[in-house]
Amino acid sequence: MNGNRKTALVVCPGRGTYNADELGFLTRHHGAKTAYLDVVDRMRASQSQEPITELDSRKKFSASVHTRGDNASALINACAYCDFLDIDRERYEIVAITGNSLGWYIALGCAGALTEAATVTLVNTMGTLMHEKLIGGQLIYPLVDENWLLIPGRVSRLEALRQELDRKPGRLLHVSIELGGMLVFGGDDKSLRELEKLLEPEQDRYPLRLRNHAAFHTSLQTEVMQTARGKLKALEFTQPLLPLVDGRGALWPPYSTDPRKLWDYTLGHQLVETYRFSAAIQVGVKEFAPDCIINLGPGNTLGSAIAQSLIAIQWQGIRSKRTFQQRQSNEPYILSMGIPEQRKEVVARETND
Repeated sequence: MNGNRKTALVVCPGRGTYNADELGFLTRHHGAKTAYLDVVDRMRASQSQEPITELDSRKKFSASVHTRGDNASALINACAYCDFLDIDRERYEIVAITGNSLGWYIALGCAGALTEAATVTLVNTMGTLMHEKLIGGQLIYPLVDENWLLIPGRVSRLEALRQELDRKPGRLLHVSIELGGMLVFGGDDKSLRELEKLLEPEQDRYPLRLRNHAAFHTSLQTEVMQTARGKLKALEFTQPLLPLVDGRGALWPPYSTDPRKLWDYTLGHQLVETYRFSAAIQVGVKEFAPDCIINLGPGNTLGSAIAQSLIAIQWQGIRSKRTFQQRQSNEPYILSMGIPEQRKEVVARETND
């Protein structure tokens, strides 16, 4: 073992990370990863779906095409998994893996709990089901101010609004994801529209309704869960080679993990209950005390959520956006592979400049 290696917690991205700026990400960084991309495209061909290599190579980004569940999930998985393969293991020892929402499926593949083919099957099946059914939606709203400090009374006020709307007949409005300094609400369209009207505009973009997103991680996905459990009943999980931190902040260590329980969580609780990404990050750093966090591409939309999760527990003196930025400028703690300068610090070598 190289004693000079840094230990790293790896974070896998969720939906919303492949946008216009990421068009061509696979071509730029992973043109030589034909073996894995062939696995993905063969799976999609069997379902009469457009190859991700063609989606990534389009001349123009199309929100209606690239953000669809069946396309976005496959694209993000391929980008992130190929990024994972590019991490320089001579410089970084990966001590644990976690992810946000879709990122949990990717984490399973990176940790070796699923084979590459099984990961592609899981991602493509779930992305397609979410697109075909598209039940409900999601809305995101901040808990923190512009210095990433918790706004007094914000959590209790949002919870009161959520309960008020959720109590109405025929309605459902739950917290879908605890995302650092943000809350992602999942619910039926009428409840989300009412919530959007009740919330004061913030930071020139919130409240933000997420396009082509279903009410992930709420009981509205019960039908999807039941269908997925039937379609994927033969999906074979194994004990992970690396520790996993799930969307509850629970640990799945090598050797002692029961693959049947991992299947049940992934196709059960994980689909219909709140995904606590903040807790996953906080447990990850507390349990494994990594020297750094590597945030896989595409994009860098999780960077702020990771930092805000660290600020909430004042990890290593990171107490605000200002102190986080000071730390990043001196000795970056979060290395995001979607940022070219930070990517150079992580990869063994670029395979396709």
